[in-house]
Amino acid sequence: MEICLETKLFEAAAKGNINSLQKLLNDDPLILDRVSLNCFSETPLHVATLLGHIDFVKEIISIKPELTSELNLHQSSPLHLASAKGHVDVVRALLSVNPRTCLARDRNGLTPLHLAAIKGRLEVLKVLLEARRDAARVEVYRGENILHLCVKYYQLEALKLLVENIVDPEFINGRDIDGNTVLHLAVADKQVEAINFLMSVAALEVNALNLNGMTALDVLIKSRRDVRDSEIKESLTKAGIFRTSETNIPSINVNQNIQKNSWKRLLKQQDDWLEKKRSALMVVASLIATMAFQIGMTAWSTYRQSVPHPHAAGLSVMARNYPKGYPRFYIVNTTGFIASLKDHIAPDEWIAVETQIFYVDSMVITWIAITMIALTYALSITMLTPPEEARSILYVVGYSVFVWVCSMVLLARWTHDSFDGEGD
Repeated sequence: MEICLETKLFEAAAKGNINSLQKLLNDDPLILDRVSLNCFSETPLHVATLLGHIDFVKEIISIKPELTSELNLHQSSPLHLASAKGHVDVVRALLSVNPRTCLARDRNGLTPLHLAAIKGRLEVLKVLLEARRDAARVEVYRGENILHLCVKYYQLEALKLLVENIVDPEFINGRDIDGNTVLHLAVADKQVEAINFLMSVAALEVNALNLNGMTALDVLIKSRRDVRDSEIKESLTKAGIFRTSETNIPSINVNQNIQKNSWKRLLKQQDDWLEKKRSALMVVASLIATMAFQIGMTAWSTYRQSVPHPHAAGLSVMARNYPKGYPRFYIVNTTGFIASLKDHIAPDEWIAVETQIFYVDSMVITWIAITMIALTYALSITMLTPPEEARSILYVVGYSVFVWVCSMVLLARWTHDSFDGEGD
């Protein structure tokens, strides 16, 4: 019965049938909550926005506005789908509930504004810019901004709209990971109309250099031959663009510019790498915290609740049988537990200001937490082992602890040298 109702709900979304939606809600008031919890690739709101059923969209978000934040298997929100399809009224309805979804990225790192630009949905672009102008500054994987995407996907009108609405030299002269401005890309792809438009933009740095030390004219001369080359060269020359060898900029300044851009690219790559490593450390820390908590709460999962010792009900057998080892056991385990929580409570401001330092600090704390868990295991084995086997077990535990400590020292040294090398 449950599966049948959910199937009917998706059919109603596909048809935009509000009467069916209301009937289903009368039969099962929790059906929308249940759908959002199940492992469907999309919600009914995704389906309705994709097909542009504005009345159905308004009805469903008035009942359950949280669905505007739900993502499908491609990490796309309903706003992503509506923007890509150009459903302006649907976009307005979704933004009225949750304008923050303007900044959400899909699996390819694209925001709804990116998709609208790529698809040339001009009216949607205007609506999204009104809602969240800062969404235009979100960069994609290779450091490209939305203007780069407009040129790559041949969306001249979208390019004009964005440049005219966001009059900011830093935005207009944004560079990708190779140091190319939007003019470099337009020239490389021989887009005459885009080049002529860009030449009319006062804020554009026409003689900007990419990481190879080339101006837009250098890119043209070194690119494949084309019948449009002479026209493009004439436009660039009229705009005052020179070859690097013809400019009055000393070669040392060109090299400094290349070096500066190279450092920017290196720092961006390093930040991305550090973010991935930090995420991995967070996962490890979560696992350690879970293990330490479980160990601390169970202590071998044996608690006194039996008749022979009614006065000791609820107390650990370990505490009774090993009065000396028990405190050490809990000191080590608690240290590991507290260390594992450090990454979860660090303020975001610390991470943003000192990303590299935070990463090194997180690694050290994670090593401490892992070491404490290892010692907890060693203490447990030692106390659980019969006296006649204790000597051999102690040898194994002692040797293992020695190898572990040596490994941590070598790893710490390698990490220190790695960051020193990057700093040089």
